Parts: sequence; C-alpha cells; structure tokens
Amino acid sequence: MEKHAEFETERAQRYMTALCHHFGRKVPIHLGETSGRIELPFGQCILVAQGGRLALEVSAETAAELDTAVKVISDHLERFAFRENPRLDWQPSRPARSAS
Repeated sequence: MEKHAEFETERAQRYMTALCHHFGRKVPIHLGETSGRIELPFGQCILVAQGGRLALEVSAETAAELDTAVKVISDHLERFAFRENPRLDWQPSRPARSAS
C-alpha cells in the first residue's frame, strides 16, 4: 500500500536532509543529493527534492501501518517546516518513484 504527497518549498533539500538525519539515529536511511529513503519499522518513506518541491511517498504492508507511517512523517515535517506551515494532502500513489 502506498500514498504520496508533495510540499512546495524552496527548502526541499534541507527538509529532506533533516528528516533523514533525524530518523537515521534510530532506523536505517539512505540519503543522496536529491533523494532519500527512511526505513521505519512499520513502512518506508521515499523523499525526492527537486527545485521547489519535496515529493514524499510512504509505503507499508497494511492500512494501519500506512496510516502510522503517514502520521509520523507528516508530524515530523510539520515540526521541521513550521514556519511554512505545510499541509500535506496524502493521495494513493502513482507508479513513478525515484529513489535507490
């Protein structure tokens, strides 16, 4: 199961890096120049920073785990980007994914 959201911001790469570094203290992550992956115990999040946009895709095995992963990622991004007041509109994912 998968959901995705996008956040329009000039600080896309900064937020992607901050999220990966924060979660990297407790769970495996992969961080590249324009993409990252956070491997949570209940799912994973792929992040892609391009221009003025941060794309997020969360996947999990069950609906409950997906809801938990979406909430955890959303809550953390809202804390890191509080000045921009991000409101993520999570939607069922489309097939295009860009992360290793």
